[in-house]
Amino acid sequence: MSFNDKARLDTSQVLGGKGGAIAGGGIGSVVLLLVYLFLGGSGGSGTLPFDPSQVLQGGSGSSVDVSECQTGADANRSDVCRIVGTVNSVQDYWGDALLDETGEPYREAKTVIFSGSTQTACGSATAAVGPFYCPADEQVYIDATFFDELTSRFGADGGNLAQMYVVAHEYGHHVENILGDLQAGQQDRSTGPTSAGVRIELRADCLAGVWAHHAATTEDADGVTLIEPLTRDDIDSALSAASAVGDDHIQEELGGGTVNPDSWTHGSSEQRQRWFLAGYESGTIGSCDTFGTDDL
Repeated sequence: MSFNDKARLDTSQVLGGKGGAIAGGGIGSVVLLLVYLFLGGSGGSGTLPFDPSQVLQGGSGSSVDVSECQTGADANRSDVCRIVGTVNSVQDYWGDALLDETGEPYREAKTVIFSGSTQTACGSATAAVGPFYCPADEQVYIDATFFDELTSRFGADGGNLAQMYVVAHEYGHHVENILGDLQAGQQDRSTGPTSAGVRIELRADCLAGVWAHHAATTEDADGVTLIEPLTRDDIDSALSAASAVGDDHIQEELGGGTVNPDSWTHGSSEQRQRWFLAGYESGTIGSCDTFGTDDL
């Protein structure tokens, strides 16, 4: 998967975050922090299936410069610029599609790209927490080094769409927030394979798939196509990321070897892949009703 070299990136949708030094070994990982935040984090309580400090390590904060991210060619060579390009594409799609499909207007959400640590309306965050969406300030937070961890520790294949899936998933949470799904999920603080937390995460995976279906139609501010048509290899790359952040994979490979579905907060690798594909194959929000089915 690649960006159109001539497409123009909009860096105003992205901020280079910086925060004070925070000790390493934070409160969660990419597959845990979202539910921690949504279902009682930042002052609430959550049940974590293993010690996430064993997976990722945090550090002191520093700013990330996005000024070099000007064109699609930059997005093709740089992880940071690829985040910028993906944010542009995702928001271009949802800017029209959300209103058309649901009647709810989309409101843009900035992404903060930070290194080491940063401050959010949901509390302090370090590299240890992985990418997340904070509904309190409606911003996405991504540590600049996370994609190296996604491949080297979690086992994703390192392809571009594996990285872009992560960004699109977080914007799926923003769409859920606009539609009221996150608020509904807060009423159920349980964990397990059919919990509200799992349904929220699988819905975000599906919404990421919906964007992927339309990604090659998204445009920059001048009407230039942002992304080249996706290939089967691209989709396989996204699926590798979805599998890598499945609860069962995390528990078995990085959390001690014991799979405990009762503590799941995001769903299994198979579920996450299946719901991404459901969105990708249909291209419609209507295919992402994880709250209206018993077949997760």
